[in-house]
Amino acid sequence: MLHEVLRSGQTRVRILGVESSCDETAAAIVDDGRSIRASIVASQFDLHRRYGGVVPEIASRAHLERIIPVIREALAGARGDLASIDAVAAGVRPGLIGSLLVGSSAAKGIAWALGVPFLGVDHVEAHLAAAGLEQDPFPRPALGLVVSGGHTSLFEMEPEGSLRRLGRTIDDAAGEAFDKAAAMLGLPHPGGPRLEELARAGDPTAVRLPRPMLGPDSLDFSFSGLKTAFRLAILDRATGADDVRSVAEGLPPSTRGDLAASFQAAVVETLLRKIERAIDQGEGRFRSLVVGGGVVANETLRQGVAALAARRKISLGIPRRDLCLDNAAMIAAAATARARRGEQDPWWLPAEPLSRWSLAEVASA
Repeated sequence: MLHEVLRSGQTRVRILGVESSCDETAAAIVDDGRSIRASIVASQFDLHRRYGGVVPEIASRAHLERIIPVIREALAGARGDLASIDAVAAGVRPGLIGSLLVGSSAAKGIAWALGVPFLGVDHVEAHLAAAGLEQDPFPRPALGLVVSGGHTSLFEMEPEGSLRRLGRTIDDAAGEAFDKAAAMLGLPHPGGPRLEELARAGDPTAVRLPRPMLGPDSLDFSFSGLKTAFRLAILDRATGADDVRSVAEGLPPSTRGDLAASFQAAVVETLLRKIERAIDQGEGRFRSLVVGGGVVANETLRQGVAALAARRKISLGIPRRDLCLDNAAMIAAAATARARRGEQDPWWLPAEPLSRWSLAEVASA
């Protein structure tokens, strides 16, 4: 048991993390929330590409086929065995229910068989924990930004590890907006990386697009209006047309590049303005800026947050690119502090489609 390990003087905490919230089946072995001994991710992009997005039933069946081989590969990569594991963690929310059930059930079964704690992790919070993997800890209090496919949120990260949400997306998240813009341009799934690639040859000032700020003090996000403006900008390139994808596919490559670059610039600038606003409202409280989530793999955003942190003279916590995407190392890292405190979750802990922040809002309503 973990408490027996710590009592005997062994301070290292080794956690097996499992992730299956959407379309990546992942397992990782992480020591002390920082050192990655092994991290394996099996992507499902090829399974979903023909549909233009993730199909939940296909995703859950693929997880079922891959979860045990992926865990075995992670153990082999770490050159360890199950006896060396002190706790098992899994993403239990938010995500596709069928997918979450596969990973969380496997994790619970392994934890029960080993007699070690099981810990359920909120996937959104885990994206912030990814910034602490394989690098020095960042000072707190910190301002955290999660920018993933379904979530765009700002958090205050307290020194003891607790989070307080400052702002959230009220409609389309940044990642969703990227994917939908990519679909309008006729780009294949996954859309965000394809749009970034197309944008490299474009002029980010070529097309005038809004930067939605939602009032002078708001820290919330909204990208649905930007998405609509982008659609109209494409349709303006053809008289009398209403099929946006057909119009986009018929445009010259340079025009398509300008559209992609302009859209990317609008999203990134909006995110950076919101970060600056949150720092100003913090009145010098924040010592670091911590970012995480799949969209943080975008090079324009990475350069933007690096320049912002340098300008505001605060530290920057940013994961390397592969750790921005869904992975199990971040799940293990997010569970480490709770494991050290001797906490564990009950076997009946459910998988849930929403983050704990959204679930709290639903309950209060």
